[in-house]
Amino acid sequence: AVVSTQSTGKKLSSQAYPVANTKGGKTAEPERPVDISRIDIRVGKIVNIEPHPDADSLYVEKIDVGEAEPRTVISGLRKFVPQDKLDGALVAVVCNLKPANMRGIKSQGMLLCASDKDHTTVEVLIVPEGSKPGERITSDMFTDPPDSQLNPKKKIFEKVQTDLTTNAGLEVTYKGELLRTSAGPLVAPSLVNAAIR
Repeated sequence: AVVSTQSTGKKLSSQAYPVANTKGGKTAEPERPVDISRIDIRVGKIVNIEPHPDADSLYVEKIDVGEAEPRTVISGLRKFVPQDKLDGALVAVVCNLKPANMRGIKSQGMLLCASDKDHTTVEVLIVPEGSKPGERITSDMFTDPPDSQLNPKKKIFEKVQTDLTTNAGLEVTYKGELLRTSAGPLVAPSLVNAAIR
């Protein structure tokens, strides 16, 4: 019996180089593991901050994250942090969340903060002096490029958040790995073993 090497070769080739499933004519990307590398966390500098006109607990911030224009970010920090402490501050900003309307103003990011268990103390994370707006904040172990925009239905940020904490030295960690800029690690002002939100 003669075995066709051509059909055997095709089978081996398709096993070695599988074709991605196509959906609606587009090639489906393989799902990446859910980890901190998928989150676009950048150094931001608050260039303007005002109370939200329609919400007592919110600030409206303009934050330079290294783009052509500052981003508008709404944060629920008015009950926790005085406005003058935030004005001009370097902060950690999640930049690839889907923009969301918050009381009539579109928020294009989120400030990362440390919070105690009952959410009575919330602290803005301290970005090391010398960090530049737009610089990516990540861990040495998780360096893949971030998603361009997180799909809210997949709850990627929420899954990553469960492993974001401060350690006994106030440093921000993901699965025990320090989050840092080129100038050093992110830290919380005083909350140890705190959730990062």
